[in-house]
Amino acid sequence: MNIDEILKELYLFDPALRSEEAVLKKMIEKLIKTRPESEPDKVFKERLKAELLEKMEKKKVRPGFFVTHRKAIVGAAGIAAVLIVVLSFAINPSTRNSFSKMESNESADLALLDEAVVEQDIMEKEIMPLVTTEEATASAPEPRARVMKKLSVNNLIVPDADDPVGYIIPPSEDFNTEEYSRIYENDFFKASAKPLSTLSIDVDTASYSNVRRFITGGSLPNPDAVRIEELINYFDYDYPQPKKGQPFSFNTELAHCPWNNEHLLLQVGLKGYEVQAKEIPQTNLVFLIDSSGSMMDESKLPLLKKSMALLVKNLRKKDRVSIVAYAGSAGLVLPPTAGNKTEEILGAIDSLDAGGSTAGGEGIDLAYKTAAENLFERGNNRVILATDGDFNVGQSSEAELTRMIEERRNQGIFLTVLGFGMGNYKDSRMESLADKGNGTYAYIDNLNEARKVFVEGLGSTLLTIAKDVKIQIEFNPAEVDSYRLIGYENRVMEAQDFDNDKKDAGEIGAGHTVTALYEIIPAASGAASDEQDSLRYQDVSQNSKAASSGELGYIKFRYKEPDEDESKLIESPIGSKVTAAGSESENFRFASAVTEWGMLLRQSKYSGDAEIGNAISLAKGALGEDKYGYRAEFLSLLYKTKNLLGE
Repeated sequence: MNIDEILKELYLFDPALRSEEAVLKKMIEKLIKTRPESEPDKVFKERLKAELLEKMEKKKVRPGFFVTHRKAIVGAAGIAAVLIVVLSFAINPSTRNSFSKMESNESADLALLDEAVVEQDIMEKEIMPLVTTEEATASAPEPRARVMKKLSVNNLIVPDADDPVGYIIPPSEDFNTEEYSRIYENDFFKASAKPLSTLSIDVDTASYSNVRRFITGGSLPNPDAVRIEELINYFDYDYPQPKKGQPFSFNTELAHCPWNNEHLLLQVGLKGYEVQAKEIPQTNLVFLIDSSGSMMDESKLPLLKKSMALLVKNLRKKDRVSIVAYAGSAGLVLPPTAGNKTEEILGAIDSLDAGGSTAGGEGIDLAYKTAAENLFERGNNRVILATDGDFNVGQSSEAELTRMIEERRNQGIFLTVLGFGMGNYKDSRMESLADKGNGTYAYIDNLNEARKVFVEGLGSTLLTIAKDVKIQIEFNPAEVDSYRLIGYENRVMEAQDFDNDKKDAGEIGAGHTVTALYEIIPAASGAASDEQDSLRYQDVSQNSKAASSGELGYIKFRYKEPDEDESKLIESPIGSKVTAAGSESENFRFASAVTEWGMLLRQSKYSGDAEIGNAISLAKGALGEDKYGYRAEFLSLLYKTKNLLGE
């Protein structure tokens, strides 16, 4: 295994690691000696990164600091030099063009930026007076991401080994118009007073990759960007396969809560049946591309075009692809085309350019009309909207747009929303559109994420196997004093909506896993007040058989087949047996680690004794097979979070 190649990848992972090259080489040599038979694949490298970060943490070596190649960039001089290049970038077209070329180069590294900074001294006399006294007297260099954030460099890209586009450093707050819906965390409810918890399932993953974008860029995310259920559901879990004839299986696990040992944690896991790519029915895809001026950045339309190319290469002759664009490239860019005409489709994608400000509502209307005109009655019909969300709806109001999407979903046309970019990102609008369109919502921050969505998760992305999936749990007051649903704040439903087939709920794609967690305060005694004696456990004062059965609760699922309007019901009791400490499943431990991390990022008032170190310990012991290295990457994010939290 070539140590220099490993070092090169680590520097792409975090360029500041160059300052610790001698330490890194010794660490790598020791690690390789312990596993000489290992293949240097992606999973091995991700785990290696995680182990290195842990060892460096113990040695008090913190990656992520502004490391330079020349003596000229230290302390205040470094900040001044960065100001020089940033301001020259802003006012000098030739400089700006040279930087664009550098960003598009697959071998570009942030180290090039460090050296480019020094070469901008030609403007020093013009720019130096702009440096404030506070910056000029700084006694130490700042972390790279913090300096870049202060200076409002909102297009800086950190490449990774396989992806020249890389992860995105968040913009300065001064120029940040990103929008997130306010999240009000679910509270604890008394099982005796409110025994029913009802929710729509959620398989969106956008929050995780968006949060990753912030942390990789060196800053903590907006707390309202953290939807804990999307962090959890970003990962696959080893739940049992469904029984024949059922679209999904479910299982439950009860164990002690990692951040409050006096409480319990209930994990509910669903697993959709898996399909091979060849089993996916005829697919009618209409790409709706936002090509407005706001999509010009490298992390937006250029990354989107590369992402689309990954999907196109996996399409078949029987599939149909259309491309609708609004703004810079208006109208029907590609009429319905057979999926095997790869070059023709790629040519249409390549022709897309960003510019203009045409209303998005018109584009959405045209995309749905195109999908309807080419509808496969027994196939998969889907509009894929790719945007930063920063579009106006034109003559249509937001309400009219929502109604149109709801009507089209009733015709069997589902919606997938893909988010791109930063700075002006409209998360709240995009999540809402996906919810109304019987679809899913993902955020693409690099080509690896595009590969996860379009290649590894092709079936779950494109094929819905159950729609309007709802969960309802009735908690037994004899066993449960209080309970709290973690996350899913915008998926909570009224109890009566569970049996109402007109109420929209979430969808499950082929192979999807869905996880929900409840924090539970156990009952102090076997008695509780009786206010709803029509329910299974509410007559505890009379020691009913159900209430004294030892059941924690009773769980129900409602779902519809993709082409049906009447729901089906699955139900089962939940046992109250608590898994012994140390015997929890990998699924439970990993989901707990992600949840603990999410609560810390959200600054949750329910985080109890949560610590990032505990999340690290849980995740390290639950990496499992980790076929694509996503869990190992999460472990790396935990160490970066630890640094950002100052621990």
